[in-house]
Amino acid sequence: MNGARGAGRIPRIIPPVPAVLAALALIWLAAVPPMNIGIAVERAARDGAVVAPADPAARDAASAFALVALNPGVLPATFRLDRPRLPSPGQVWNELWKTTGAMALNGRAMSKRSLIHHGWITLSSTFLGFALGVVVGILGAVAVTHSRTAEMTLMPWAVVSQTIPIVALAPMIVVLSSQLGLEGRAAPKAVISAYLCYFPVMVGMTKGLRAPTREQLDLLETYNAGAARTFFSLRLPASLPYLFTSLKVGIAAALVGTIVGELPTGAVNGLGARILIGDQFGNPLAIWAALFAAAILAGCLVTLVGAVQGAVSRRMGAER
Repeated sequence: MNGARGAGRIPRIIPPVPAVLAALALIWLAAVPPMNIGIAVERAARDGAVVAPADPAARDAASAFALVALNPGVLPATFRLDRPRLPSPGQVWNELWKTTGAMALNGRAMSKRSLIHHGWITLSSTFLGFALGVVVGILGAVAVTHSRTAEMTLMPWAVVSQTIPIVALAPMIVVLSSQLGLEGRAAPKAVISAYLCYFPVMVGMTKGLRAPTREQLDLLETYNAGAARTFFSLRLPASLPYLFTSLKVGIAAALVGTIVGELPTGAVNGLGARILIGDQFGNPLAIWAALFAAAILAGCLVTLVGAVQGAVSRRMGAER
């Protein structure tokens, strides 16, 4: 029977995550020539190379795909532009290495030109906002679970709060923080980070606290267990899988909130500041390197939460 089941399965030659990354990289590589061909053709024409169409007005009117088809000799140059519309993966990797690994090897990891320095600035505010969001989310979930009044008041407001665009709310938080004497500190970024973080934690924790069945709750009632003992002996352990799933979403959202919070503050430190400065000075490579640094940082944070989840699960004797 097991042999018959195994015979119909397709062998997994490539793990799913590398396969998806490889597919995205191929799509990215294919998009580079049409995105950059206009700049590359104009530069080649200024250098005296023969390009088609020869007339500048005709080149402006031609589509990117037509320019690619008519100028195959210019295609390699689309991957080497200093200020491309779409950098190639190799260019982004080189810029990322130059601002992280190379500086770390030279003892300049905390230089203001290093993404390690800027990543640490963003990470410190992310942890602060994440902690604040988790506390608010858990307290809200406990209140909603144990009080019908809290459920009817807190939960609708929590849902409505997530409909406000964070890019519109962030400047307001920054202005209010400056009025309170917190301008230039981590507090505004932490508040914005917590704003995006608390909602998934609150929703997931609420679902987890309500996970125990009626039979389980009745069993504890027969043992004359009070609300506190029921919470710590049944509801809280049952909520942990839901909580950790929410924490993975919440910590990624907290990172996004911190980066968004760095944009309207005029900050010069942090990954958000690097993205903004790269945009202001027309440096796409700096923007893409900061974006990839943020993505790598988010992946590390989610992995860290997953490792904590595994340790807690093993401590409780549960199977993951």
